[in-house]
Amino acid sequence: MRLKLDENLGQRGASLLRQVGHEVATVAEQGLESAADGDLIAICHAEARCLVTLDLDFSNPLRFNPAEYSGIAVLRLPASPTSEDLLDVIRTLMGGLEREPITGKLWIVQRERIRIYLQEG
Repeated sequence: MRLKLDENLGQRGASLLRQVGHEVATVAEQGLESAADGDLIAICHAEARCLVTLDLDFSNPLRFNPAEYSGIAVLRLPASPTSEDLLDVIRTLMGGLEREPITGKLWIVQRERIRIYLQEG
């Protein structure tokens, strides 16, 4: 899977995802820090990459219709997260990506749980 990790996700997560065969680009590597949400998702669309982010703005399907993108994964962490909490959520994402495609979907990923937004219609 082609993924883009938002600026608030570290290199350890990118490394884990690469180890299992995902093609990972990061916002930091591409110099896109502080890019507007609309610009970032447009770049993901142009590159055919799923966005992986902690930014809750991307969890609004009325603003970012997941059917238009290669997938949006919003990671949810506990109130006072540790680096291990982040890695646990990334491992949950990895398991989900092994089981089913994310293309055209919004996933809300928590430790050991993925909620999938299904568009009515």
